[in-house]
Amino acid sequence: MEKYNEASILNIGTGEDLSIMELAEMIKEITGYKGEILYDQSKPDGTPRKLLDISRIKSLGWAPKIALKRGVESTYHDFAKNH
Repeated sequence: MEKYNEASILNIGTGEDLSIMELAEMIKEITGYKGEILYDQSKPDGTPRKLLDISRIKSLGWAPKIALKRGVESTYHDFAKNH
């Protein structure tokens, strides 16, 4: 990061918003998992969405080059191949 020399943290992500359920279904599809995903509705919700604010890093000229699904696919296939 040529233009950034601050001590504060920058969020890096795609800027895409999706629910935890949507992310779980995406991972299920990518991995070929055939089982059921169970959600314990009796537990506190926590954060239902995980959207990072990437406006600071984008203001420095950075933009994601890989879509979230493609990144998850690539990471999963690399892990499966090498571990």
